[in-house]
Amino acid sequence: MTNIQGIEVLTRSHDYLREVVAAVPDSAWAAPTPCTEWTVRQVLNHARIDQQAYGLVLTGDRPDSDPFHPADALAGDPVAELDKVLRAVADGYAGLPADADQVPTPLGPMTLPLAAATAAMDAAVHAWDIAVATGQNRPLPDDLAKGIWPAADRLVDQLRDAYRVFAPALEVKDDYDRAAALLAFLGRDPHWTPAAA
Repeated sequence: MTNIQGIEVLTRSHDYLREVVAAVPDSAWAAPTPCTEWTVRQVLNHARIDQQAYGLVLTGDRPDSDPFHPADALAGDPVAELDKVLRAVADGYAGLPADADQVPTPLGPMTLPLAAATAAMDAAVHAWDIAVATGQNRPLPDDLAKGIWPAADRLVDQLRDAYRVFAPALEVKDDYDRAAALLAFLGRDPHWTPAAA
């Protein structure tokens, strides 16, 4: 038996990331992103290694590359390379007991729903980064943001303070939907465009 709700938020985030990466034009890999230090290529490499870490830690292993200094794996087919990693992560999570309360993650053990939402947050938010950087009309789905919120609420301030892996939170404006509010909380301008870079 698997935890469908937890697995669904993860697999939907993976689908979003796949869809966005498949639509990146060849000319856009060097484009700036909302992650001010990174290009589209660097964000994808980071996201791929982060997801790989979520999968490998389930078996006590770890990636060969640091997600914050990731090896480049885009010389071949970036969609195929990403897909291989995402399938392994989804298969690993799908095989966990539905009531697992000690799922290993790169951030320490968590309940299955929280672990899945944490991996999903990483995949979905970086998918959004790549989408806006490459001019795609593929916004972060509001219901996906809702599924990610428990992980963001529980972990982001701690990670921001301890490791500075998120920019400072931005003001959440009254007219923001759930997705825009999540992006602002994660230090991203929901209205970011390449012209702002």
